[in-house]
Amino acid sequence: MLPEYRELMTQLKTEGDAHFLKLFNEHNELDTEIEKLENDPVASVSRANEIDEMKHKKLHLKDELRAYLESKA
Repeated sequence: MLPEYRELMTQLKTEGDAHFLKLFNEHNELDTEIEKLENDPVASVSRANEIDEMKHKKLHLKDELRAYLESKA
C-alpha cells in the first residue's frame, strides 16, 4: 500500500503517530476481513454486499491515509 510513502509510514509508526496508526490499522483490519470473507465460498456469496461496502470503506481509508501522508511529507 502506497509504496511511495514507505519510509514516511515507517517513521510515523516508529514515532507512534496516533492518527496515522488508527487509519493504518483500520485499513489493514478491513483488508484481512475482506480476504477472509472472499476466501470463504459461502460468505463470498451470501455477504457480497457487505464485502463491497467494506471495500469502499477500505478505499476511503486509503485516500485518507494518502492525504495524511502528503500533509506530512
